[in-house]
Amino acid sequence: MSLMKSAADYSRMIKLSHTIFALPFALAAALMSWRYADFAWLDLVLILVCMVSARSAAMGFNRIADRDIDAANPRTADREIPSGRISLARAWAFTGASAVVFMLASWGLSTLCLMLSPLVLAVVMGYSLTKRFTSLCHLFLGLALALAPVCASVAILDAVSASSLVMAGIVGTWVAGFDILYACQDADFDAGTGLNSIPARLGLKGAMIVSALLHVVTVGLVAWLPFVGDLGWPYWIGAAIIVAILIWEHWLLRPDDLSRMNKAFFQLNSMISIVFIGGVVAGTFLS
Repeated sequence: MSLMKSAADYSRMIKLSHTIFALPFALAAALMSWRYADFAWLDLVLILVCMVSARSAAMGFNRIADRDIDAANPRTADREIPSGRISLARAWAFTGASAVVFMLASWGLSTLCLMLSPLVLAVVMGYSLTKRFTSLCHLFLGLALALAPVCASVAILDAVSASSLVMAGIVGTWVAGFDILYACQDADFDAGTGLNSIPARLGLKGAMIVSALLHVVTVGLVAWLPFVGDLGWPYWIGAAIIVAILIWEHWLLRPDDLSRMNKAFFQLNSMISIVFIGGVVAGTFLS
């Protein structure tokens, strides 16, 4: 029972369920790359290990770096490190182990992936520090998750494909947009403690406008992908659903009403990831 409780604590610390945001894009990029390379089950397993371990290292470091901030914020004071459910030493051990697993899995994919792995870790872990000096921290988070399809392409092809770059743009603008919405919950706290965010800088109305503009770019890139990646007509069904979900997400939230944040942030964005990979699979095999 203690082991299960510890596993649950670590899972909550790194928000394991949020892996669904970037993982489908990595798998979609891998699928499109396998058109030009031999499929191997080991590569698929190693890509999955890389995704989970890199994200675990990034989130572990995030919780370590933000432990004092989390403790001071009523919304986050009950997180695992501030509440004492996970000690700082155990959090460092978990983060270090995750980083090592990521590098070993990268090595299993190719020497090039191993060489690039420290750079990937620097980006995904470095995001946690950006809110201390720039309101554009949301874009850095978008960049961190945008590496997922690019890295999958490199893992399969030892090169960056054009379609993976378009997918990186989709992920980057989409994630930055919904992270801005999520940060609206802490706008007053961030402004009062000197932390940087677009909601703290522009207010909730301005932040929601910026988020919407980023998602307009997302929609444009979603529409561009089939021309770059040679996806058939079934992909467009998924694309239309994604546009509808993004509109729904912005409709749910108001500057004076963030009560439906959980649905807008997690539920709807999870649906976007699932619909996206479904569209890519359908556009690849059913056209």
